[in-house]
Amino acid sequence: MVEMSDDDFERMVAEVFDALPDGMVRGVENVAILIENQPLGERPRLFGLYSGRPLTTRGVYGFGELPDRITLYKNNMQAHSADLDALRTRVRITLVHEIGHYFGLDDARLRELGWA
Repeated sequence: MVEMSDDDFERMVAEVFDALPDGMVRGVENVAILIENQPLGERPRLFGLYSGRPLTTRGVYGFGELPDRITLYKNNMQAHSADLDALRTRVRITLVHEIGHYFGLDDARLRELGWA
């Protein structure tokens, strides 16, 4: 298990996001990336969760629309990472996976692409 401060984790997430290929993040708009701890009794245990309407099912955003959200569950990622490199990899895979949901990809397709 890896433990780090919320600030250090937030910096890691920002670094990982900034290092993603332009082609992967181009078109990601009005999406908030949140960092939370998933409550211990909540099932299933998740590394991340996309909340919103995928681009493939939405019309045009209107005035005052709330952003979509990608929530990263810090406690679950830390608990399943042996070291900082494993945690960084887990953050990257989870961000890519949830961005894939934003673009309308389902879990089966994300598995085919190696993003699940």
